[in-house]
Amino acid sequence: MDIPDCFHTTCIYCKVSFTSRTLIQGDKKAGFTIFWADDGLDTGPILLQRECDVGQNDTVDDLYNRFLFPEGVKAMVEAVDLIADGKAPRIPQPEEGATYEGIQKKENAEISWDQPAAALHNWIRGHDKVPGAWATVDGQVVTFYGSSLLDASVPAGQELTIKGASRPGLVTKNGLVIFGNDGKMVLVRNLQFEDGKMIPASKYFSADETTALELTEEEKKMAEDIRAIWKGILSNIAVIEDSTDFFKSGASSMHVVRMLEEIKQKYSGLQLQNEDVYMATKFADFVQMAVRKLRGEDKEEELVIDYVSKNVNNMTVNMPYQCFINGQFINADDGKTYDTINPTDGSIIASVSSASFADVDKAVAAAKEAFENGEWGRMNARERGRLMYRLADLMEEHQEELATIESIDSGAVYTLALKTHIGMSVQTFRYFAGWCDKIQGATIPINQARPNHNLTFTKKEPIGVCAIVIPWNYPLMMLAWKSAACLAAGNTLVLKPAQVTPLTSLKFAELSAKAGFPKGVINILPGSGGLVGQHLSKHPDVRKIGFTGSTPTGKEIMKSAATNLKKVSLELGGKSPLIIFNDCDLDRAVKMGMGAVYFNKGENCIAAGRLFVEESIHDEFVRKVVEEIKKMKIGDPLDRSTDHGPQNHKAHLEKLLQYCETGVKEGATLVYGGKQVCRPGFFMEPTVFTDVEDHMYIAKEESFGPVMVISKFKNGDVDGVLRRANSTEYGLASGIFTKDISKALYISEKLEAGTVFINTYNKTDVAAPFGGFKQSGFGKDLGEEALHEYLRTKAITVEY
Repeated sequence: MDIPDCFHTTCIYCKVSFTSRTLIQGDKKAGFTIFWADDGLDTGPILLQRECDVGQNDTVDDLYNRFLFPEGVKAMVEAVDLIADGKAPRIPQPEEGATYEGIQKKENAEISWDQPAAALHNWIRGHDKVPGAWATVDGQVVTFYGSSLLDASVPAGQELTIKGASRPGLVTKNGLVIFGNDGKMVLVRNLQFEDGKMIPASKYFSADETTALELTEEEKKMAEDIRAIWKGILSNIAVIEDSTDFFKSGASSMHVVRMLEEIKQKYSGLQLQNEDVYMATKFADFVQMAVRKLRGEDKEEELVIDYVSKNVNNMTVNMPYQCFINGQFINADDGKTYDTINPTDGSIIASVSSASFADVDKAVAAAKEAFENGEWGRMNARERGRLMYRLADLMEEHQEELATIESIDSGAVYTLALKTHIGMSVQTFRYFAGWCDKIQGATIPINQARPNHNLTFTKKEPIGVCAIVIPWNYPLMMLAWKSAACLAAGNTLVLKPAQVTPLTSLKFAELSAKAGFPKGVINILPGSGGLVGQHLSKHPDVRKIGFTGSTPTGKEIMKSAATNLKKVSLELGGKSPLIIFNDCDLDRAVKMGMGAVYFNKGENCIAAGRLFVEESIHDEFVRKVVEEIKKMKIGDPLDRSTDHGPQNHKAHLEKLLQYCETGVKEGATLVYGGKQVCRPGFFMEPTVFTDVEDHMYIAKEESFGPVMVISKFKNGDVDGVLRRANSTEYGLASGIFTKDISKALYISEKLEAGTVFINTYNKTDVAAPFGGFKQSGFGKDLGEEALHEYLRTKAITVEY
């Protein structure tokens, strides 16, 4: 573009205010200033300023990636435009304190221990990663990296005496715990020694005890190839000895990238990260680390999990309860938690981390890094499918544990959880694993202006970071329906489970790590939908959002997604009609009709929200339904003979009871149920309403519970009942019972719903697309069509 004349004589500068001093002081706000240059360069008048919140565990790198870089680019463009338009302000600033800070020196970064834990944490993160906060341990300088405040009971660990500290630190399985003078704790993840070697703090006492591996002939050849690569970089070193230190020999961070890329070129199966070099700076240590990674010996040690364990259902279930971000289970940034409740008896199952804005930003940054620069982005499609198959196998291996967790967390009847909640989740991952290496574009004939020759072809590409927000009725299955297609397409994801049912999602995170998914590919954030879900839908680095839930929330997500024009798919509310004709198999219609309403306690997005029964069979249909309801066993979902478990959570039960009261007030006939079952927990009686007229609230609005809403229609009035069935703003599913195939096909064409069941109901399959019309949303889960929700098409034209 043309450069405005003003820039031939005018300069502006940007000054960043979130230096290490900002973090050391624990400031809640940081930002940058763009100002007019004067003789002192940075003391001129202010042109514009921007600020951001500083999270409790933010580092300078975090603030740079989240705020300074993206917002700084925008601000500089805005400043240029203001100057070009002659509208740029000149706001005087005081000269005092307005000069650049010098780079801090290592000798000034020693930790002073007589401070509260928050001050120790701020000091460490303020010096991360240059120059590094340090203390003297066992007579040598040890630098501390990666700190976070620890709000928990004092963990078990081995004491470590630190010079100047009034209380020894604790080396725990999660890292080094240090104590402030207020008794509160800080967790430190990594330690670096004077020779440059960095280790996980949890390995302090075992760092030098690892027995050297005896290398195979093939591994010895790899070691020599690595030695040659080091020699090519460290050309000033005559011989690369086992003791040669990569950095002390003159290498820089740029050389780290070069070295790793050269190794990957020769050994594509060896996936190394920059941090691996800092963890093993000496040649012999680096080779040992590389061989361990190649053998896969390091993978099991990487995952540290704190469980809530319960003996239930004749087994011990181990449930993670922390956020899962970048391959690690960690507490929420601000330490907040909430209780998840067992709907069978109202007891607390676990205190679960409640993710904050900062956690969302960390998870999105991890997913973005994994997509753009990580192993996942470089992985071939077939290898991606292999990981998904492995994950499906692990889910199947743990199916009893997963089904038990699903039962106690969501109230699902165990046998249903085993078959559908878990069983279909396994099937979904296997189905989409098979698609990974079958995603392909096309060649397209285009008009050619002779004598030119043109070739146009398309590529199907992953979108990038995808946010997935799922509901509480099928916690694991809804996760699988969306995330399997997302991962098969090559994306990374940040998933928010429903606040009331987070536990199977977190168990899934554990299994994904054990399956070998690289860090950052899958991130799980339990917590508030209004906070986590809303921030994800607005986040500029999220390129796609998939949501299942209520229509009002879906509309809000669409508004938020407009901030960066995210791709959106929504599976929303429903009021699915089920039309039962007098020429049906009545016993089958009764059985399937009850399943259409009461399946999964009625907490089913495609549940038949309104039954239209032909006049001549209406009374008999109702009588048979009530007879069958009376046979249903309501009780503990872990009892194998139970038919009907508790509603998902107390607030939902109360909403259902209010729904029934409204139906009675409007004049519908309550034939059966409508009340809470007199026992502990959130149990509701299966309910039947008749004489429901089209204008009534219960005829128009979804109950999302075990409430059968029945309306009559006149014998033979096919078009009339069709109009009534379509007179709803929803269009998720529908059903027809009749032996007349012509009538069934005619109605199926006219019904405004994404799914039509004929003489059956609830028959979904992983290969069949699933999704709604109208205010039931758009986009598809399952089947090949689901892949397209997570892909973008690029057209490429070549002239040759």
